[in-house]
Amino acid sequence: MARVKRGVTAHARHKKMLGLAKGYRGRAKNAFRVAIEKVEKGLRYAYRDRRAKKRNFRSLWIQRINAGVRAEGLTYSEFINGVKRAGLQIDRKVLADLAVREPAAFKAIVAEAQAALKG
Repeated sequence: MARVKRGVTAHARHKKMLGLAKGYRGRAKNAFRVAIEKVEKGLRYAYRDRRAKKRNFRSLWIQRINAGVRAEGLTYSEFINGVKRAGLQIDRKVLADLAVREPAAFKAIVAEAQAALKG
């Protein structure tokens, strides 16, 4: 069998990994062995935090809705219950955006939720 020389493949592999490590500090950007560890760790963090980001944003939306609703004399849980009873199909992302950018529209939704809770 013919002898396989791996120089081209190894160089490409190293180049690819060092490209991913570009911008890292110290030897992590130019020493292949260190770069492998740092890139793999970075990819693990990226995978984990793509999921954590969703949780963090939901939490932020809830805080914004709660702040807007408390100004109207309700709690967050009462408001969400009222929205569900009123049959409004609106998610927390949109509610939070309305609470921050469109206070008048948000007040109308709060009024509907309060009416649904009373009646």
